[in-house]
Amino acid sequence: MQIKFRAISLSHKNAPVQIREIISLDEKDVHAILLKLKDFFNLTDALILSTCNRTEVYYTHEEDISTEIIKMIGLEKGIMDMDSHLDYFEVFHEDKPAIKHLFRVAMGLEAQVVGDIQISNQVKRAYQAAADLDMAGPFLHRLMHTIFFTNKRIVQETAFRDGAASLSYAAIELIEGLTSNTYQPRILLIGVGEIGADVAKNMVHLPDAQVKITNRTLAKAEEIAAPLGFEVVPFENCQEAMKEADVIVCSIQRSEPFITKELINQFDINSYKLLVDLSVPRSIETSVEDLPGVVLYNVDNIRSKASDTLEKRLASVPKVEQIIAESLEEFHGWKKEMMVSPTINKLKQSLEQIRQEEMARFMKNADEKEFAVIDKITKSMMQKILKVPVVQLRAACQRDQAEEMIEMISDLFNLDRIKSQK
Repeated sequence: MQIKFRAISLSHKNAPVQIREIISLDEKDVHAILLKLKDFFNLTDALILSTCNRTEVYYTHEEDISTEIIKMIGLEKGIMDMDSHLDYFEVFHEDKPAIKHLFRVAMGLEAQVVGDIQISNQVKRAYQAAADLDMAGPFLHRLMHTIFFTNKRIVQETAFRDGAASLSYAAIELIEGLTSNTYQPRILLIGVGEIGADVAKNMVHLPDAQVKITNRTLAKAEEIAAPLGFEVVPFENCQEAMKEADVIVCSIQRSEPFITKELINQFDINSYKLLVDLSVPRSIETSVEDLPGVVLYNVDNIRSKASDTLEKRLASVPKVEQIIAESLEEFHGWKKEMMVSPTINKLKQSLEQIRQEEMARFMKNADEKEFAVIDKITKSMMQKILKVPVVQLRAACQRDQAEEMIEMISDLFNLDRIKSQK
């Protein structure tokens, strides 16, 4: 039966941040859902990708169980009215669109900041999580390695990944623009996870800024800050550092807001206080904007000012899409061959079984030389007999008629009685 690869996508293109944040999955959630998919639906290929901009599930199954998977996510997140959220999900029911979507996501074409390099690493981690739970079969393994090879070509052959136009750098561009009239702006970075660490590294583009870093794990903050020459603030002193900062960049994972209106209201704001929330779920209450002098930006309303970099990337998009098209053609060619391989193997086994039985029947009294000659002749005959159905099967693949040909040959040679050997 043909492999049915499907995809479920909730992203910044079809869902606002307040929806994405309640459906966002952490590592524990991903692990739990993968195990449920394996136990409840007997899936052997499943990939879950969850970032600040998207939550997606890719899977193979004979039936379309996309709605069931969405509801399973809702149960995992404690959302009782998941039906009201279904419209936020885009479902790719067909094989080719689902595969193409994963390619485009992994290459950064669907990123909020086009070409964002972080997505490539996030896809790799999603694949590793699936492989660790034995949820990546031959199909997904081949698909992912084709994607990684495609990404390598794009890096080597285009300017699509040149420059630093990631979401993190977009935040730096924003801060630079809004603090241009401030002498040595004081910046506090809270949280040095993947995005926070990337923000810290990009702070070098603000040479006049006085940067402080705080993190729950002090050692991690020190590891990031030391080579950059930034000051580290113990997490228990975070509020005092927030009080002093002109700019607060928050990138932490919490189920409830870390920075509240009540907290900011306690601070004496002389001119302004810029808050940048890079967390999903959001870690800063949106109501802080009601306070005089407070300006808040989140992942949905940050706009990149790295225009030169983005122009180069956008100019590279046609070449990127051409490389993706070439990879898709190669992958679909392999997929078609994979579809008929079990039938070809069964046919070979069936004919070989007949040959061995007949050899045993008629060559009982043959000497070694006679046996070798007949063995060679019958093997050659078998190869010639196999040639026509194998050629026809592969030709049927190219015409997308493989299922009909497989059924015909299986009935003709009674292949259902034979188990494929790997």
